[in-house]
Amino acid sequence: MRYIFNDLEQIKKNFKDKYLFLFLDCDGTLTPIVDTPDKATISPGTKRLLNSLSQKKNCRIAIISGRALADIKKKVGLKNIIYSGNHGFQIEGPKIKHEMVVPSGYKKILERIKAQLKEKLSGTKGVFVEDKKLSLALHFRLADRQQVPLIKTIFHESVILYLVSNKIKIRPGKKILEVIPPVYWDKGKVVLWLLARQEALSRSGKIIPIYIGDDTTDEDAFKVLKNRGLTVFVGHADSSQAKYYVKSVKEVHELLKYILDI
Repeated sequence: MRYIFNDLEQIKKNFKDKYLFLFLDCDGTLTPIVDTPDKATISPGTKRLLNSLSQKKNCRIAIISGRALADIKKKVGLKNIIYSGNHGFQIEGPKIKHEMVVPSGYKKILERIKAQLKEKLSGTKGVFVEDKKLSLALHFRLADRQQVPLIKTIFHESVILYLVSNKIKIRPGKKILEVIPPVYWDKGKVVLWLLARQEALSRSGKIIPIYIGDDTTDEDAFKVLKNRGLTVFVGHADSSQAKYYVKSVKEVHELLKYILDI
């Protein structure tokens, strides 16, 4: 990966007067990683930047988040942009509303897994289960490091029967384990779907996608956009499919300012 601020002049030449589709993760990208999801906040300055970008005729914005749709809409709180919650299983925005159909019985399975996790982990500090309607997230960022192997074991014991029978899928993240629908769908496919839709609606010629994210779930999007647009990893990683990186959420803000200037 290359440090993006070393290549800004070349990027400016490539993107000048082009139609840009800006895809953004939320936690760890627009907001710093915090102990619990409810404490995450987007700075007023970043919100103003997003709002200004969303008003541009040659720019479309989509927030691609693992949060539930209602949660991410409330967290960002801006109109005229696309919101994709639950890693793309829920999508809503101007003239678009879509929710992935899940297999019959899937939601009942989530309820059973949630009940098991709460029961088995009731005495473990720093752990909580987040119900996102179409998925479950087991958060253990605040747990004692020595307890993490046990927490993971309990999680896998609770899901294994449903996993091997292909009734669910699981997805790891940063200090989180998720149960998601057994559907062949991820952030990469969401991005391609939204791009194809925008290309069908737009008369602006070629659309250049820009994807900025920090989590393992963003790698699917980095991969599909590898030779197509601009991909930016936030933070430090030993390896990533992204072409560029920025060091922090603060530098994401600076990059958005630069994109607005372009």
